[in-house]
Amino acid sequence: MAQENLAGRTIADYRLLKRVGEGGTATVYRAEHIDRGNCAVKILKPRLRTDENARKRFLRESEYGGRVQHDSVVRTFDYGEADGLIYLALEWADGEPLSDFVERTGRLAPPLVATIITQLAGALGAAHASDIIHRDLKPENIVYNPETQAVKLLDFGIARDAQADPAQRLTRTGFFVGTLQYVAPEALSGELVGPSADIYSLATIAYYLLTGLHPYEGKSPRELFQQLLTADPKPLNRAVKGVKFSAALERAIMRGLQRDPNDRPATVEEFADGTAKAAEPGAEVEDSDKGGLFGAFKSMLKKK
Repeated sequence: MAQENLAGRTIADYRLLKRVGEGGTATVYRAEHIDRGNCAVKILKPRLRTDENARKRFLRESEYGGRVQHDSVVRTFDYGEADGLIYLALEWADGEPLSDFVERTGRLAPPLVATIITQLAGALGAAHASDIIHRDLKPENIVYNPETQAVKLLDFGIARDAQADPAQRLTRTGFFVGTLQYVAPEALSGELVGPSADIYSLATIAYYLLTGLHPYEGKSPRELFQQLLTADPKPLNRAVKGVKFSAALERAIMRGLQRDPNDRPATVEEFADGTAKAAEPGAEVEDSDKGGLFGAFKSMLKKK
């Protein structure tokens, strides 16, 4: 079946210039608006335009994204229906998906990771202050500009309103939403989650940026699901052979990955602050031989 390509058309004053991406529910175009300049316009896919739940989710992304105002959140300009198409117009963010950047460059240095996590924490803090839980944090939903080191958070498609009536939820009880590699364990039952679920996902992103790996190594969704519910995540300093981080950085990341939400930092900002302090240049790297000759030699030097 041929893919729909609307490049060249004008939808609600947005001239679609080029088809630039596609997700499970929408196609993304680079567009131009007479007042707003370059924009990104998402168009709901044809097969979903008559699906009431899909339409509600798409419009909910518009509503929730519009409620969160922060420099590190892609702005929502407009949304609606025109010429039989359901659209969402967004700020155009220069850069690339963070996932693509890491795949190309490999794992990132702790100071850069701290810069990214701090910006994301600001974006999530603004969302949480507006009672919005993102629920789908992952590198694919983050635009990163290597030149400025700036990030933009996007895709509030499965976010939820912490103050909304649970009876109005669009996800059935017993089904989880999110991406398994980044989802918090408490979300796997499909029950309502709070801001702490976003903290867990942010910690998983930090772990991935530092190591290029995820805290759990399940080879299949079923195995990964089981590990998230019953096993402890692999300690940061055991993720990559021969690569060691400061003990403080490992503690900060692993605290965000605690299975019990009550054992995680209270806010995304607290998690980011702890990570940033531990990632500062010159932070002491954990010694693998603290009790050996090298450790003793270091102790002697400190006493002088």
